[in-house]
Amino acid sequence: MTPINPTSGKDWRPLAALALLSFIWGVTWVLSKQALAHAPPFAFAAQRCVGGGLALVLVLKLSGRSLRFAHPGPTIAIGLTQVAAFVILQTCALVVAGPGKTSVLIFTMPIWTLLLGWMVLGERVRGLQWVAAASTLGGLLLIIAPWSRHGHLLGDLLGVGAALCWAIGTILVKRLRARHPADLLVLTTWQMLVACVPLVLLAATVPERPTDWSPAYVALLTVIAVASTAGGWWLWIYVLDRVPAWEASLSVLGTPVIAIVTSTLVLGERFHPVEVLGMLLIGAGLVFITLSSRQASLQRPSAR
Repeated sequence: MTPINPTSGKDWRPLAALALLSFIWGVTWVLSKQALAHAPPFAFAAQRCVGGGLALVLVLKLSGRSLRFAHPGPTIAIGLTQVAAFVILQTCALVVAGPGKTSVLIFTMPIWTLLLGWMVLGERVRGLQWVAAASTLGGLLLIIAPWSRHGHLLGDLLGVGAALCWAIGTILVKRLRARHPADLLVLTTWQMLVACVPLVLLAATVPERPTDWSPAYVALLTVIAVASTAGGWWLWIYVLDRVPAWEASLSVLGTPVIAIVTSTLVLGERFHPVEVLGMLLIGAGLVFITLSSRQASLQRPSAR
């Protein structure tokens, strides 16, 4: 499908979908923190992925797409890194740290993807991309601040680990799609189903407190699994099919901002001044990476 520039006035729907996606994923951080008051981390991780996987299967069925399990080797690798490992690390990070700061750490993913692409795929890093990497890594150093005790070092490291897993999964997806045609929605569904296996096994074997299946938790889990996991991924693929990649990446900028604002208003999360400076540097890095992607897109007329 030919990408449509939502800012050109031809179609406002991709821009609306992008704004809705940023809002859904931003609010999900606070909802997940609240859900962890009712369920232990391994159980919650398994439950949200099982619910999300079932919802994605339903979306595929309703859209008439095939559920054929193509390219099992790469798909399993993607499911274990981009979903299973990511969700476990993200969830454990939320247990010990606030959702606002955790979202910022995890949304450093584009920088790790850039650096891994350079090291693994031999992709060139140019101009603004180096500035973006330096700004982001400097911001990370200030947030983690190993010389200080103002934060939660374990939570910070878990958040960065989740970002790395997401980036590794992204690299694996790029390699798969470079070699074989792959429907992103089908691939997302299967990687979610693959991830359910180790997550369910962990939830069944790791000793944890029982899940409080209260109406509040059922509502939270339903929203997270259906709206955020299944609906969020569907919106992401819808946007990717209609706008250039650099415009789709704007959700990377909007999501942590919404998470920070929501967490501050709902949970009263507060940030140390050094953490705020680190977040601003990471935000600047994400802006630079978006600008560099836009510049590359404009230099390739065929991509527009």
